[in-house]
Amino acid sequence: MSHLLLTRRCALHRSLTCLALLAGSGIATSALAAFPEKPIRVVVATAPGTPVDVVTRMAKELGQTFIVDNKPGAAGVIGGADVAKAPADGYTVLNIFMPMTVAPSLIAKVPFDLSRDFTPVGQMVWSYNVLATHPSVPAKSVKELVALLKAQPGKMSFASGGVGTPAQLAGELFKIETKTFAVGVPYNQFGQAITDLVGGTHQFMFGATSALLPFVANGRLNALAVTSPARLPSLPEVPTLLELGYKELVIRDWQGLAVRAGTPPEVVAKLGDALAKALADPEVLQGLAVFGAVPAAGTAAQFGQLIADETKRWAAIVKRQNVKLN
Repeated sequence: MSHLLLTRRCALHRSLTCLALLAGSGIATSALAAFPEKPIRVVVATAPGTPVDVVTRMAKELGQTFIVDNKPGAAGVIGGADVAKAPADGYTVLNIFMPMTVAPSLIAKVPFDLSRDFTPVGQMVWSYNVLATHPSVPAKSVKELVALLKAQPGKMSFASGGVGTPAQLAGELFKIETKTFAVGVPYNQFGQAITDLVGGTHQFMFGATSALLPFVANGRLNALAVTSPARLPSLPEVPTLLELGYKELVIRDWQGLAVRAGTPPEVVAKLGDALAKALADPEVLQGLAVFGAVPAAGTAAQFGQLIADETKRWAAIVKRQNVKLN
């Protein structure tokens, strides 16, 4: 992984120190007024150091310790299963991220249902991908890339950080929308996928903007489009796939927090209110910008609807493209 990317992640960690659940704020005089009386554990279904993990490290000393417990594997199923068995008291929080809505379509027996077994606390962030190509690819636009793919079906490949990730699903959806074919190569490590793209092993990739931007800046990759609904400030000259006519290619990675279903509403409300306040903190906003993410506004109910909508959307794409978990 590049030194620049590591530096950005470290900077994000520092700036998001106040993006804890702000445990201990707004204590009421009810029977639940003492919440939280002990450390809150946040289960992150990815390995340490990944973007999901970094964004979730939101600890600010406001009454209690905020402990991150990494439980990676199986598109978030291992972490989700842990929280699904935890007490419904608000002291175990799940970091839900987009690939978890894909898991039910990839794994035969997921031991939980995101809509049934969890109560949403709130969404944290949105982030987007950039469609980047290796300089050896003679295409300076999406139109030219599509023409190449149609002229050479199956001759080009795209990398991703793993099955069920936004990068991999974006590539599969791109094939559907452009009526083209390219070989998708999912990696277990996102960093290695980028390394091989930059090295010319693959021809293109839908990658996290923050990770690919340094290579675009130094000319080692070309940025053709972004998956955001509007152009990104970091790539103002790069068009969105939406403005190029691909309305289904608005693909947003996202993360949020949830607790086990049955958690007292007062506890859920405390966590949600605290999260909303944290996301309005200028220091947090600055850290998110460095990372290429933006805070997500909305209610817990809206986050729950997003989870349901994304589960349905990706199920259709996984089935159509016959995506399999390695």
